[in-house]
Amino acid sequence: MCLAVPGRVVTREERDGTTMAEVDFGGVRKDVCCQYIPDVETGDYVIVHVGFAIQRLDEESALQTLAEFERMSILEEEFGDQFALAARQAGVDVPATDETDAEAPR
Repeated sequence: MCLAVPGRVVTREERDGTTMAEVDFGGVRKDVCCQYIPDVETGDYVIVHVGFAIQRLDEESALQTLAEFERMSILEEEFGDQFALAARQAGVDVPATDETDAEAPR
């Protein structure tokens, strides 16, 4: 599945002539291209699709959408370990890769 997901801009910088930002999606942070919204600022909420910020969004709408995505486990699907997710769905044991993973529910 490929969704447009809201997130909050944590940092913003020019990288090789391109406006880039680190965006927080409910605890998961990703680098995002902001060329479509070059005047984006730290603290803004944006909708991100395939690595590009495509639109600004108000905080209330962003938080409501993130909460709903979390409730439906969509954030895990979009940002989680896709190999581990596929293995769990197939009923295959997923070996722990570090101490944090060892404690994670399967």
